[in-house]
Amino acid sequence: MSSQDEQFQAAAPESASSSADDGMTWWYRWLCRIAGVIGGVSCAVAGLWNCVTINPLNIAAGVWMMLNAFVLFLCEAPFCCQFIEFANAVSARADKLRAWQKAAFYCGMAVFPVMLSLTLTTLFGNAIAFATGVLYGLSALGKKGDAISYARIHQQQKQMDEEKLTGCLEGQAL
Repeated sequence: MSSQDEQFQAAAPESASSSADDGMTWWYRWLCRIAGVIGGVSCAVAGLWNCVTINPLNIAAGVWMMLNAFVLFLCEAPFCCQFIEFANAVSARADKLRAWQKAAFYCGMAVFPVMLSLTLTTLFGNAIAFATGVLYGLSALGKKGDAISYARIHQQQKQMDEEKLTGCLEGQAL
């Protein structure tokens, strides 16, 4: 067995466990990636359109939006940036981030140009990038529980409240 085969076998369980630990299903992961790519396209187009003006704040917001598009492409779709040597490394590092970290990063990136220049172009251009952050944020919340477990929790809380109430009433009667 060669050393490359040993390295591959040593790395395989680690990558499999990291994808299983985040709690995202395969279709939700693809939904987030597709939303990131579409958000990058919308940021790039709206950013370019925003730069065709005389107002310096609009130009700054447009440049920031194009930077957002570049970052979204690097993190979510490194195959779009094949001419950049470090694209796969950045994508691998972004994949190791937790969902709430991606959510905060993407939402923060999308809000900044809107605060810089509040126009329809910046709002609509950053909407899908912000939605990508929201999708990652929703995945960070985890799965919704079933109705049976919620009913048990509610019943236990109700029983504890009744016991406390009964204990308070007995303490007042003495």
